[in-house]
Amino acid sequence: MTKTKEYLEHNKKAWDKQALANQQWSLPVSAETVAKAKAGEWELYVLPTPIDKEWLGDVGGKRVLCLASAGGQQAPILSAIGAKVTVLDLSAEQLNKDKEVAMRDDLDLTTVQGDMTNLVMFADNSFDIIIHPISNLYVSDVTKVWRECYRVLSNGGRLISSFYNPVVFIHDKDTKYTAEGVIKPKYKIPYADLRDLSQEQIDEKQNKEEAFVFGHSLQDLIGGQLKAGFLIKEYEEVFQPNPRFVIDHYLPTFIGTVAIKLQ
Repeated sequence: MTKTKEYLEHNKKAWDKQALANQQWSLPVSAETVAKAKAGEWELYVLPTPIDKEWLGDVGGKRVLCLASAGGQQAPILSAIGAKVTVLDLSAEQLNKDKEVAMRDDLDLTTVQGDMTNLVMFADNSFDIIIHPISNLYVSDVTKVWRECYRVLSNGGRLISSFYNPVVFIHDKDTKYTAEGVIKPKYKIPYADLRDLSQEQIDEKQNKEEAFVFGHSLQDLIGGQLKAGFLIKEYEEVFQPNPRFVIDHYLPTFIGTVAIKLQ
């Protein structure tokens, strides 16, 4: 499974499965949370901690694209505070979460199923803001995401994104090392399940319908935004509140950025 179409189809099914199981990123915000947002009391998350509201600014009437961020979490809040919201995601079941909240709480938002690396359905300069929470680890080439974001943003528009520090992908995944509190480097960055795992491990992930992931370099995650034409205005690092890996205890492994499309 090396072709883009093949792994994307697999990842779509994997996320459909996660959405149906109501895992963490598929739990929509409550009606109470939406009601508070409509009243002006809100928080937005692309990191484990809420973003600085200055990152977002006044979204009233602004065209906002929630990119690969379905699941009924960011889009309903943005719609409730006055944005004109479009949600794009690979997973139909994830998008259904946003549809359910929109119907429940009388929100106006549009859902589109598609690949974050190819926004051909949107014209140049279609959006004022893009919200892109951690999800680009599910595509092999993150630089395509940045180029498409730059194209569909209006001049002066902003891209608010988050991603993992690639250090989380280098360790040997044998659970014995985690139990011993040992960080044993095994993989180089950039990392790719489909290249770096054994065929047995790949088959296991495929059989379990677990999404294939890619650990992008900082050169592509941050330098790629700059190369696409963005100016990075804000940068934040946050610790993992529920450490999964030994490294999570020693450095903040979540990164968030605000990038501006220069006029």
